[in-house]
Amino acid sequence: MPKITKVTFTNKTGYQLSARLELPIDRHPIAYALFAHCFTCSKNIRAVRSISQCLTKRGIAVLRFDFAGLGDSEGDFSDTNFTSNIQDLIAAADYLTSNLEAPSILIGHSLGGAAVLAAAHEIPSVKAVVTIGAPSEPAHVEHLVQSASEEIRTTGQAKVQIGMQSFNIKKQFLEDIKEQTLKEKINRLGRALLILHSPQDQVVTVDNAEKIYLAARHPKSFISLDGADHLLSRKEDGHYVGEVIASWVIRYLPKPVENPLKSGSQVAVRLNNADAFTSEVKAGKHHFVADEPESVGGNDFGPSPYELVSSGLGACTVMTLHMYARRKKWDLQEVTCHIDHHKNYAEDLVADGQKPQKIDVFDRHITLTGDLDDKQKARLLEIADRCPVHRTLHGKVKILTKLIE
Repeated sequence: MPKITKVTFTNKTGYQLSARLELPIDRHPIAYALFAHCFTCSKNIRAVRSISQCLTKRGIAVLRFDFAGLGDSEGDFSDTNFTSNIQDLIAAADYLTSNLEAPSILIGHSLGGAAVLAAAHEIPSVKAVVTIGAPSEPAHVEHLVQSASEEIRTTGQAKVQIGMQSFNIKKQFLEDIKEQTLKEKINRLGRALLILHSPQDQVVTVDNAEKIYLAARHPKSFISLDGADHLLSRKEDGHYVGEVIASWVIRYLPKPVENPLKSGSQVAVRLNNADAFTSEVKAGKHHFVADEPESVGGNDFGPSPYELVSSGLGACTVMTLHMYARRKKWDLQEVTCHIDHHKNYAEDLVADGQKPQKIDVFDRHITLTGDLDDKQKARLLEIADRCPVHRTLHGKVKILTKLIE
């Protein structure tokens, strides 16, 4: 199954809503999250994609969808409102419940954050709610149409420029958001709540986060997204938000059931063509990221492939030395291993008349802490050369590759 699957589901008014289901690499999510995007945005903005990727890399599946009238979903945007957004969220939750698993997490960005606060009461499976740059009341978005508000009230509708797009806003939208109040719903939320907001947000000011926090009961948390804009336009901001959510929400999810990888493999790695070099890795039950530095076109969100190889050598070295010292009952308190990888020309491997060959060199520097004499230290350095990964790198290695359809 691909990393991202296109799905559709029907909302209350019969429209087909377009969604993307993003699964973790082993296709056995520990939980499902629903993502509600910002006002007039779509499921495909960069911040939403970045946050979803961070969650799937921690084993959490994400369903992100377009509200009716936006993106690839059916419907007329001018006929939608805050109430219909809530109904769309409930329809998305029903889709997950009927076809996969009921959602445990609701995440909402901007007006989508207000929507998840209101919808949580209608989705019993939800254990945690996250808002990003959310208004404390839906009526806050009225300022976005302030220039046309008089025309909307007089004629019933008006064209409004929001961002780079023009939208038809009807009177019913303004009336609906004014009728909505969130304070009591936030107070009765009954779920863990994480509020993320930038103090520099010029669209939804940070005092909205304060109002949400004060209205909510514990457990509740607030994270300041210092330096970020409302849309989390910088890629590092979206990544940071995703990592924070993934780390925070684990506390409120049941302990995952371990599922084996395909064909009993120990490691699986996946890279989507939209992610540059940022790769999802699952090793055993552990999820993490591999990447390349920005200097070669990566995002630098994780160690490079050679850094991972060096890490394996370093980890194996310190484990082997501690295991040996324990068996000998030596006072080895701590081992620190620094490794640098580079390629050098190996003059000693050059045959007569041939050009110098480049070989991989791992410079390993070991620090031993403890009451050890010189003989013990020398022996431990000998043992370092016998660690299994060291032997693998020096031994004959066979890599068997096959294509799996």
